[in-house]
Amino acid sequence: MTDLLSGKTVVVSGVGTGLGREIALAASRDGANVVLGARTEANLKAVADEIDPSGQRVCYAVTDILDSDACRALIATAAEKFGGVDALINVAAKEDVFGGLAGADLEDWRKMLDANVIGTLQLTQAALGELERNGGAVVFIGTQSSFHPRLPQSAYATSKGALQAAMFNLAKEFGPKKIRFNMVVPTWMWGPNVELYVQLTAKQRKIPEDEVKAQITKHMPLGEIPEDGDVANAAVFFISDRARMLTGQTLFVNAGEYFR
Repeated sequence: MTDLLSGKTVVVSGVGTGLGREIALAASRDGANVVLGARTEANLKAVADEIDPSGQRVCYAVTDILDSDACRALIATAAEKFGGVDALINVAAKEDVFGGLAGADLEDWRKMLDANVIGTLQLTQAALGELERNGGAVVFIGTQSSFHPRLPQSAYATSKGALQAAMFNLAKEFGPKKIRFNMVVPTWMWGPNVELYVQLTAKQRKIPEDEVKAQITKHMPLGEIPEDGDVANAAVFFISDRARMLTGQTLFVNAGEYFR
């Protein structure tokens, strides 16, 4: 354990088996009290037990970010347990709409925008009162597909691009109140979802899994798919005092695949 986040309370949404879990573990490793939110209680309990079975440094609340009451309840849980909120990392997102605009059901796009933009901002709005007390930090998770499309996921890319635009404006709006807003932008992340993609693609094409991974990394100078934990470390950096003069910034975690 380090003391990078010692004394801070961090709320993490979208805690499941992938990035949300890794961010929660990284925040705890660096000394924070961690408050977990997600729709599935079994996932929340599993990660909470992994962080601290005693429950002294972790708590959770079942949270759908599309439910304003649930968003307020998550923040209230953090304030009641630990006395306040110092940071919010928004991981919860809808990712299951693929394809382009031609022939798309725009109702699916609407649901994605509701979840990834309105839902994220709804939870952020619920946290503002606590974050204003002593200043604080908010991190959004973007996607490199908003900047450099590789897969047919136009709806997802659009929603995350809108969230980045919100981040720029919120950084200006809340800077005077010492609340910082930043975004971490991953490319492919080596975690449960990409592992499954590699396995299924290799089976479908009847090629070794290493060949699928090589196709993914061929434009990455570092030659390796970033892990969920690499993205988690970037998010934790943004909420730490080491980033106290950083706001309105976009940090790509992509092994050099795309420069901007």
